[in-house]
Amino acid sequence: MASNTSSPRPTGPIASPQPSGPVFVPPPINKLDDTGLSPLWLQDLALKILYFQGYLSGFKVAEEIALPFAGVTDQILESLKREKLVEVKSSSMGLGEGSYQFAITGAGIERAREALERNQYAGPAPVPIETYNAAIRKQSAHRVVVTQRHMRQLLAQLVMSNTTFEQLGPALNSGTSIFLYGPPGNGKTSVARAFGSMVLQQDMYIPFALFVDGQVIKLYDSVNHLRAPDEDSTSAGTGSLRSGQRRDPRWVHIRRPFIVVGGELTLAGLDLVFNDTHKFYEAPFQVKANGGILLIDDFGRQQVRPRDLLNRWIVPLENRVDFLTLHTGRKIEIPFDVLVVFSTNLPPRDLVDEAFLRRLRHKIEIGDPSYEEFRQIFQRVAQAKKVVYNDQGLAYLLQEWYIKRNRKLRASHPRDLCDQIIDIARYRGLEPSMTRELLDLAAQSYFVEL
Repeated sequence: MASNTSSPRPTGPIASPQPSGPVFVPPPINKLDDTGLSPLWLQDLALKILYFQGYLSGFKVAEEIALPFAGVTDQILESLKREKLVEVKSSSMGLGEGSYQFAITGAGIERAREALERNQYAGPAPVPIETYNAAIRKQSAHRVVVTQRHMRQLLAQLVMSNTTFEQLGPALNSGTSIFLYGPPGNGKTSVARAFGSMVLQQDMYIPFALFVDGQVIKLYDSVNHLRAPDEDSTSAGTGSLRSGQRRDPRWVHIRRPFIVVGGELTLAGLDLVFNDTHKFYEAPFQVKANGGILLIDDFGRQQVRPRDLLNRWIVPLENRVDFLTLHTGRKIEIPFDVLVVFSTNLPPRDLVDEAFLRRLRHKIEIGDPSYEEFRQIFQRVAQAKKVVYNDQGLAYLLQEWYIKRNRKLRASHPRDLCDQIIDIARYRGLEPSMTRELLDLAAQSYFVEL
């Protein structure tokens, strides 16, 4: 199994089995009570933003806290003016109160510093965790369901046995967990990234941040979350959608997440990460991946023991609920709506026990390609890389460098050998082709006897 191309983030026009439009739209905010947050907390948030940024118009304050100006931000600023915590420095005739320039006063600075002692979060207003949990559960009911036809489109660039192909579709539809195992270089990561390509064709909404017990958990991550193309920036003033429908601007319209973690994963990274300096939290990987896919690549190579890592996943995988711990010791419940894909080159017996394997819904071995599959992969790769292919050259390669040396076929070898041929041919001023000379030179510089 192999892919002709490799990219860090799956993209491309994969046909979606169902409409990609969001099935959940956060309802609009019309008044302060609709935010689910206390007016005092929102006042502190506005003061912190003014403290850091200086003079801001009312509309700009609304954009920074991701709340509508009319009926919400204007009420916050009016309360701050009454308490002499902010003042109007200038106004524009005829443009309304939203264009007034506001500045923080001495008393406002003092209160802002008190608020910063509690936490230094100064961004879009968070969403109560109960609201987030309900939204995730609503959106999880509308995950994509793939058919054989869609799977053939999705995996068109990969060569694999029919047995493996027929296992992958039901596994993807499960939305729970997949354990991909087998020798290195046979396309486990390519399969997972192909799944990610499809997931990225679907939309959902997540909040910028969550609010629980006075604490803020930063959720939206511009590195791991891809904004939907019809929303390149926050429409904080109006919360307008492309269709003109208003919504709560504290939410971001994104593609369903596809997040990859590897050897850097630790147990601490699977719980809330509290920043002692800024005094707010960063959501862990599995929460950022809610509604999408979390790929644990190269499983078994992490800095933590595999069994400890797996024990951390037992409850979420079984109950579809995760429990996170605040630094106060309180446990909070959050939906675990994640398709977790474990991908490993190590033998399963060295990583997991029977009890854990039982909790993984789908176990799929991605084995070595057959000779015919290897030939198909070589043909595709050679064509893509403009290397002249011929069956005689492949037969020579297989006989001399595989059969005689008892070397196993790997789906990644055609790509790597073609790259070697291109490098050598370019140096010698030759056309890249599968001649015996170029094949021998490519194999000599690629294979290492272990």
